[in-house]
Amino acid sequence: MTVLTTPRTTIRELTAADAAFINDLLNQPSFMQFIGDRHVRSDSDGAAFITTRYQPSYAMNGYGLWAVVMTETGEATGICGFVKRDAFPDPDLGFAFLPKYVGLGLASEAARAVMHYGRDVLNLTRVLAIVQPDNARSITLLAGLGFEFVNITPSPTDATETLHLYASDV
Repeated sequence: MTVLTTPRTTIRELTAADAAFINDLLNQPSFMQFIGDRHVRSDSDGAAFITTRYQPSYAMNGYGLWAVVMTETGEATGICGFVKRDAFPDPDLGFAFLPKYVGLGLASEAARAVMHYGRDVLNLTRVLAIVQPDNARSITLLAGLGFEFVNITPSPTDATETLHLYASDV
């Protein structure tokens, strides 16, 4: 299901047909370094991850992490959307892109559209973002979207790790 479009992309829900893409994305060194190991090692793991992690969020929250697809070619380039975590009062913006699509402005284009969607369709008033302190690209993107540093917070998935928490009124 298409959620929204941008000048270059279609942002849509992930389906089991995206299993190979998710397997590839979640095993990129940059994903492992800055987001973490999701223990997806095969296309069947990717399909299961989509079914158990992404799709339930669409049904429960009306949002989740969506596929960002090049409209012209149909190629999945990355994911972008909102994640609702029990540890935080507001949804957080998440994004990750395959290396060959980094530096093309796609993350910024998708994230800006997703933020507008959050405000205009989902009626969100505040969005958070968590990021590792050494992830300069993501911090720059968040700043460009109007996010401001809030504090240092424990990681919601690893109590031994701390992350930087950012927030933006939408």
